[in-house]
Amino acid sequence: MRENDYAVIVENATVRFNMASERIDNLKEYFVKLMKRELMFKEFLALKDVSLKVKKGEAWGIVGTNGSGKSTLLKLICGILKPYKGTVTINGSIAPLIELGAGFDGDLTARENIYLNGAVLGYDSKFMEGHFEEIVDFAELQDFLDMPIKNYSSGMAARLGFAIATIVRPDILICDEVLAVGDYAFQQKCERRMSEMREFGTTLLYVSHSIDSVKEVCDHALWLDRGTVQMNGKVDRVCDAYMKELKE
Repeated sequence: MRENDYAVIVENATVRFNMASERIDNLKEYFVKLMKRELMFKEFLALKDVSLKVKKGEAWGIVGTNGSGKSTLLKLICGILKPYKGTVTINGSIAPLIELGAGFDGDLTARENIYLNGAVLGYDSKFMEGHFEEIVDFAELQDFLDMPIKNYSSGMAARLGFAIATIVRPDILICDEVLAVGDYAFQQKCERRMSEMREFGTTLLYVSHSIDSVKEVCDHALWLDRGTVQMNGKVDRVCDAYMKELKE
């Protein structure tokens, strides 16, 4: 199969972080130790030799316990992190839903933040004006448009962030636990929108602790454990093996 048939190719990727091995309480102490070459770091491998090939149009769920490297892998694919070893190849545009509302200003109203967040995502004001009603209708926040975002609940902010981020159909949609703060009806609504995007050919990478949601949305899954791949393949087989391991 040709490389262009894949939306995402991760080959033997390792991500390394350096963690300070001692506590430093202030900036002055940090620079003194830095100049004296007394700073000691401990190497931590968040991902270890991870490989993943995602064909265009597929939906992959990434499962694993907290600290297994799921979010690190998504940040690697988005380009937020660079691999210490290995390569990452992306074919297409990416819409990352890693931190919904990351571009919001708490002191501004929701109405103002729609345009601000749109600008952060690269949309001009004319585009946002044309999609304003669509965003508000999806978020179901018509009565709260002139309320500062800082007064929103996490679920309300998530609704607005998801509505803004999915007004266009990207080649690759990356979704990291962003639906966990919403109510059940909102989660179902978001899952339907993701399914609609897939029908138009969007590739999906989806992280969730809800195995039922992963099975509902995805056709393939990758199981990570402490930065290493335990299994990948058809979603039911991988998720069933993961749940069996948790129970044992």
